[in-house]
Amino acid sequence: MELVLTTDAGAFLRVAGEHLAADPLVGTVVATVAEKRARDESSGEPSPVDRPFWFGTVEDRGAVVGVAMRTAPFAPYPLFALPMPDEAALLLARTLHERGEALGGVNGALPAVRLIADETVRLAGGAVVVDQHTRLFELRELAPPVPPPGHLRLVEEHEAPLALDWFLAFHDDADEQAGRAPGESARFLHFDLDDMLRRIRERRVYFWDDGGPVHLTGHNLPAYGVARIGPVYTPREHRGRGYASAGVAEVSLRLRDAGARVCLFTDQANPTSNKIYEAIGYRRVVDMANLLVRP
Repeated sequence: MELVLTTDAGAFLRVAGEHLAADPLVGTVVATVAEKRARDESSGEPSPVDRPFWFGTVEDRGAVVGVAMRTAPFAPYPLFALPMPDEAALLLARTLHERGEALGGVNGALPAVRLIADETVRLAGGAVVVDQHTRLFELRELAPPVPPPGHLRLVEEHEAPLALDWFLAFHDDADEQAGRAPGESARFLHFDLDDMLRRIRERRVYFWDDGGPVHLTGHNLPAYGVARIGPVYTPREHRGRGYASAGVAEVSLRLRDAGARVCLFTDQANPTSNKIYEAIGYRRVVDMANLLVRP
């Protein structure tokens, strides 16, 4: 069994594509990140050099048995791993340790991520701390809610600053709803206006409009037939009126009608979002976790 790391997303997808296609729902994060990076490569954008950056496959006699990546643009630059045999998870942790690659976080599928984090601590010291317990849902039978006033529409380019503000506010509010200090989840802090404009031009950011924007629902481009909803944000002054349920339901329907399976992640500590999504037809697929490795 060997671990193969590469900064070439296209090469990674040629090796790992069949493995990702076998369970595209669970592999949605790796697939969407790798496909975006492959598109960037084709346009000549260089790989990041200011942080850990790679895609990896664990291979057993030429067969891919595990997939991981370290591409996050925010500290502590966590590794993201999909389900893999215990031996593969241990090999991953040990190889990174031998490379001198300090690992501050491990996100993804249980129990693999717990094994990677625990082995990292055994080798390098420290402690494993649970940052978030997440849950992957898939849309099954859509149960549209009673629509609130207004309508869903695509965000326009001149509205990019507002949409960006809401992207950045999303994690602060989600932290608060889950009982954490605002700002603990910093996933979108690297996100800028150019990123938002690209999403708008790709027609994957929506407002619910009720006399003006009152809610935002975004989604990722489909990868291996699976599209992922997120982020989902309603400003505090507009909550409790059904905008989130309606926005997610309608975007989900549009994606499904276009031929995609539709999924989303929730924070298990946020009862509001879990209740909303289950009510409109999302069903639990797998539990995952975001783990921190503290010195």
